[in-house]
Amino acid sequence: MDLPELTDDDRATFAWQMWVDGVGEVGQRRLKGASVLVSRAGGLGGAVAYELAAAGVGRLIIAHGGNLKPSDLNRQLLMTHDWIGKPRIQCIERRLKELNPRLDVVAVGANVSEANAAELVAQADVVVDAAPLFPERYALNRAAVAKGVPMVECAVYDLDLHVTTFAPGRGCLACLYPEPPPTWKRQFPVFGAVSGTAGCLGAAEVIKLITGIGEPLIGTLLMADLRRMRFRRAAVPKDPACPVCSAQAAGGSPVLAIGPQP
Repeated sequence: MDLPELTDDDRATFAWQMWVDGVGEVGQRRLKGASVLVSRAGGLGGAVAYELAAAGVGRLIIAHGGNLKPSDLNRQLLMTHDWIGKPRIQCIERRLKELNPRLDVVAVGANVSEANAAELVAQADVVVDAAPLFPERYALNRAAVAKGVPMVECAVYDLDLHVTTFAPGRGCLACLYPEPPPTWKRQFPVFGAVSGTAGCLGAAEVIKLITGIGEPLIGTLLMADLRRMRFRRAAVPKDPACPVCSAQAAGGSPVLAIGPQP
């Protein structure tokens, strides 16, 4: 399958990022031809989805259930005040299409679960984990490992964040967290600025995976304490005894260049 061609409108819209070293027309065509699954598009995943829509990713599969609450509005920038009490996914789709009318949005009004993870992941070239609960995260991780799809992992708490990327055969979420952290809860302290920072970093990881530019955080956990503006990196080795990914052999290039080749 060939990469989609760029229109004159595409070239006008994405000119500045096509000047980025290593992107050019081929990189932009890879973005246009790519499908990305985002698990939850709240404060964190919403920032990921918005930046990917702005970058010209052709298709976003968004899984997010529930209705909008007033307490969502401090960080969920795809939501609007007039949508309180209505399904979040409808507002998410509308806001993404307002930014990028060319975007194909697959709007799924349910959260990722064991029941739907495999079907959703099968539609994607890259998945982004921005879910608040570990059952969702683990379900997405297992499906991504089974399908051989890279996963960008993002999390926030208070003024802290972390971002990493798992590539096929190079470890998975269960290597990093064999058990859910005991302090992880559905509701937690956070500013929208922290969610947005992590979301932009996660979107940058997806863009690197799709275009093949730069060095994705494969095997590396990026952590930030925004209270003190301190950043550090830690290795995330593949666990040879991991019950999820231990059957996968390590190897392959960290430059994945997702999607069909020109």
